[in-house]
Amino acid sequence: MKLCFPVEKFHGLKSSVYGHFGSAPSFALVDTDTKEVTEITNRDADHEHGKCSPLKAIDGQSIDCVIVGGIGAGALNKLITMGASVYRAEDGSVSDNLELFEKGSLNRFNPSLVCGGHGKGGGCSHH
Repeated sequence: MKLCFPVEKFHGLKSSVYGHFGSAPSFALVDTDTKEVTEITNRDADHEHGKCSPLKAIDGQSIDCVIVGGIGAGALNKLITMGASVYRAEDGSVSDNLELFEKGSLNRFNPSLVCGGHGKGGGCSHH
């Protein structure tokens, strides 16, 4: 299974999970079968609000799941359409959240928990 974690700075499994999918500088891609961790630079970081292209952001990589602190409705729906599950990360590292995911302790993202836009009073409704 390939898990995708948005991160601000890539430090492998020690990377801190970023608070928003679309604006993450990069992604840590974890292959749970091989335990390999690779970095993908966000290829869509400069998109307009609400116009995130997850497939472009992850450079066309095949993923099964995204674990993130916050995400907009458009990106959430596009990821689900791509066949990826999306889970809400807890504060901490990729390693911390990988462990929680494997224990079944993370919650799937619910459309009522998506980000409402940044600036102008919006924001991610997580934690």
